[in-house]
Amino acid sequence: MKSLRVAAAGFALLLTYFAGAAAAQEFPFGSHRQSYADDVLKPKGKQKALDQKVAAFYAEWKAAYLRPGCGAGQYFIKADTFSGATVVSEGQGYGMLVLALMAGEEPDAQAIFDGLYRYYLAHPSKVDPNLMAWAQDADCHDIMGGDSATDGDLDAAYALLLAHKQWGSDGALNYLAGAKRVMTAMMASNVVSRTNLTNLGDWVTLGKSKYSFASRSSDWMPGHFRAFAKKGSKDWKDVLAATRKTAARLQTTYAPGTGLLPDFVVDTDATAKPAPKGFLEGETDGSYGYNACRDPWRFGVDAALSGDKTSTKIARKISAWARKKTGNRPGKLRDGYALDGSPLVEYQSMAFVAPFSVAAMVDPDAQKWLDALWTSMVETPAEGYYPDSIRLLSMIAVSRNWLTP
Repeated sequence: MKSLRVAAAGFALLLTYFAGAAAAQEFPFGSHRQSYADDVLKPKGKQKALDQKVAAFYAEWKAAYLRPGCGAGQYFIKADTFSGATVVSEGQGYGMLVLALMAGEEPDAQAIFDGLYRYYLAHPSKVDPNLMAWAQDADCHDIMGGDSATDGDLDAAYALLLAHKQWGSDGALNYLAGAKRVMTAMMASNVVSRTNLTNLGDWVTLGKSKYSFASRSSDWMPGHFRAFAKKGSKDWKDVLAATRKTAARLQTTYAPGTGLLPDFVVDTDATAKPAPKGFLEGETDGSYGYNACRDPWRFGVDAALSGDKTSTKIARKISAWARKKTGNRPGKLRDGYALDGSPLVEYQSMAFVAPFSVAAMVDPDAQKWLDALWTSMVETPAEGYYPDSIRLLSMIAVSRNWLTP
């Protein structure tokens, strides 16, 4: 770890050469200047102790997954994925979020953020070059089609708005202009005008495949859409409304006892429903799997910061089911469920455990559950790029260190 810190410090000097002197952050980690909605829960313990636990896990995450390389002034997040990709746009989005949120705790946050963004810019999608090609190999070459995946660009745009909030946009990289460029591209290439829901990526051609009116529930990020409507096009208000309406309807129709959402949703132009088995990725495409496991975080963080009633209801329903299902024991959670709550496997990871902590913040009966989830997040050893990134972002949210642009 010491050698990595030395290398990172040296690389930060190189980035300073490219970007100029770093600006002081306006909302440093641990300052808690961002307000949360009334009556939002947080884990028991002193705030300083909570922040220290987040900072400690950030240091682990950084040592394990943050890498310089692929080009002058670039950083990437090393993603150990089943697909064989070394880097994915999802990971770049996570990394950009983390660095914008950990500024202050991380002394080189702006330099590293700029390096992640430079990598993002260096790998444009072959379909819409204002978005990122979703996967690269160990030699930094685009692979698997060279097109986009919606979630990575959504997180990158939100992170760029946070960077503008933290450091302004008068330096070598104009974060606000970059965010607006990505938001405009996503509205054109990732939002289906007939439904106002996100598609699976810029590779989907409307009306020419079975994927034309399909969406991932994990791409439904109401907090992002709320920010995009304020900082970009007002059309994002329609995306926000459609997202909440569709999620609530799916809960009522297909998961009345659990509130769980499926990985993939089809027929969004008519009556949205869970995807059939084998629709895109496998047998669990219509179940609560490795995509949808992020939903409690996405809806929960919006509910916690905006106080939105619909997001709160959606997150609270999932949280109430989870704590009753497990008797407030996170160790009983499993990596995947049918929408009726039947477990699909007999193992677990933080990819599924951690997001429930964010939803628990807006569940008034969940203090014991939230405390148990926090302990689990703090005490579980590192597991890998995907669960660890989701865990870190969830810990940032529940420790009240999330930010809105």
